[in-house]
Amino acid sequence: MTELRQRMIEDMELHGLAKSTQRLYADAVRQLAKHFNRSPDQLSEDEVRAFLIHLNRGKRLADSTIRIYQFGIKFFYSKTLNQQWPTLKLLRSKRSKKLPVVLSQEEVTHLLGLVRRPATRMSLTMMYSCGLRVSEATHLQASDIDSQRMVVGVRRGKGAKDRYVPLPQRTLEQLRAYWLKYRPQSWLFPARGGSEPLSYSSALKCLQAAQRVSNISKQVSCHTLRHSYATHLLEKGVDLRVIQGLLGHKSPRTTFLYLHLTQAAMKQVRVTVNDLMANL
Repeated sequence: MTELRQRMIEDMELHGLAKSTQRLYADAVRQLAKHFNRSPDQLSEDEVRAFLIHLNRGKRLADSTIRIYQFGIKFFYSKTLNQQWPTLKLLRSKRSKKLPVVLSQEEVTHLLGLVRRPATRMSLTMMYSCGLRVSEATHLQASDIDSQRMVVGVRRGKGAKDRYVPLPQRTLEQLRAYWLKYRPQSWLFPARGGSEPLSYSSALKCLQAAQRVSNISKQVSCHTLRHSYATHLLEKGVDLRVIQGLLGHKSPRTTFLYLHLTQAAMKQVRVTVNDLMANL
């Protein structure tokens, strides 16, 4: 690791950014340096500006990926190098308004049953049955499972906030069977080496491999399981404000998204629209 990269990582730690965010931001700066084949601290403002324009115009990247590049590069130059370039102040990126993919309960059961690696399957099960983010599920430890109160303690979730979520009885039974068979040490769901937690990329690869051999044509990611959890709770009548707390959403507007995804809401709208059209 170069001294410059180490300095950026330390700055991000001091700024309170999550480890996963640190990796993404540092990789964005690495791609910038690779593009020009020079150290990023030797690049001019015009070169950085040209690279950012290139991302928007020339490469077919998702909006979320472009945002990561923008935020990572902006952090490096404005915080680590203390550059107050006008270009950095111009950076704005709108979030896409796409509705997330949601699986039915039957699709979730079928998909998880096709995941072959036990640690990954159990981690993905926690993402669905407890509504956990990927990093929250992969970094669980045995001490986070409270079988007496039937809750899972989520430590330092997004925004460094702790919260508790209900632990389903069936999930506890699966966890116990998994633990008795594999006896994981530090992390409940370790990577193959055992010393590190399961990575996001490994979890995603296993899930997508299962999706390819299933009959599910939807574009599935790990976060799809969390979206499905929230939507299914709403369909069962759980209050939206309760779901907001379970998901760890800062704003209720984020949770309101799931109103657009429930079958019950769609059915009610269809009935109303049919009534409106009855006399036309």
